[in-house]
Amino acid sequence: MDTDTRRALLVDAFTTEPLAGNAAGVVPDADGLSETQMQAIARELAVSETVFVHEPDDDGDYRVRYFTPTQEVDLCGHATVALHAHLHADGVLDAGTHAMETNVGTLDVDVGEDGVVWMTQADPTVEEVTPDEERVADALGVDVATLRDVGADLPMAVASTGLRFLIVPINFLEHLGNADPDMDAIEALTEEYEVTGLYAFTFDALDADSTLHGRMFAPGAGIPEDPVTGTASGACGAYLREVDAFEDSETQRVSDEASEERSDSRALPDEMRFEQGHFVDRPGLVRVRIGDTVQVGGRATPSFDGTMLVPEDEDDDIIEA
Repeated sequence: MDTDTRRALLVDAFTTEPLAGNAAGVVPDADGLSETQMQAIARELAVSETVFVHEPDDDGDYRVRYFTPTQEVDLCGHATVALHAHLHADGVLDAGTHAMETNVGTLDVDVGEDGVVWMTQADPTVEEVTPDEERVADALGVDVATLRDVGADLPMAVASTGLRFLIVPINFLEHLGNADPDMDAIEALTEEYEVTGLYAFTFDALDADSTLHGRMFAPGAGIPEDPVTGTASGACGAYLREVDAFEDSETQRVSDEASEERSDSRALPDEMRFEQGHFVDRPGLVRVRIGDTVQVGGRATPSFDGTMLVPEDEDDDIIEA
């Protein structure tokens, strides 16, 4: 059997502790791998997303592709943080700004001297939606009352900073933590609204310094529950600005037909902290900045570093770790 040997890592993102946060597969040299081989590697690593690094196609510093165990996805925040934290620690990337080519365009990633990785998201979009509350509550396995009286009656919305998510506010952490999701029902909702997943959140966080606590479900993408989700955090941050979620906020909504004058978001916190993962025993923290651009950031640490034997395309044997 002809095989190719590639370095592969598991890197835990949005945490400084191994076996916490959100594990991402990282293949730092993926040139020459076919789509079939990358999908097989992602399936073998069996984490929510694996990132593959290639030579650039255009004007970026490098090209990346992301795969879940079942399909390719356009963008993944936690895998991006994991990749850049690893490359910086490995001496491959210096601190500074790097241009990363993705399926949604070339995005800037900033690596701090302290190892914190900041990923600039795609331009945000937020659209309020009105799905039946009973249906959403049943899908999440919560009482419909938990969707009401959240702050100033915040709406549900589809928000994106590269990937689309259905954003669902929940009133208290107890109810969010006790949610018993019906994955088939959530998948039906995500298909109907053409989103990657459903992100439910509450301002009733565990840590007094945290802005909110979130949970993200994406069964249609092969991820029943994602421990800590950077792209969903970015989308939720954009949503919070759009719906004037903070008391005394000066943010004003701007329609597509309005002038080019930017929303005044000075009342938003300079940096928000989104907890996630505690209810699947993978606690993590995403840092979110909303300004001229949306940025999500965090740290990461490796938990596994080894090699994989990758069969040729026509060989259906299982990859050996």
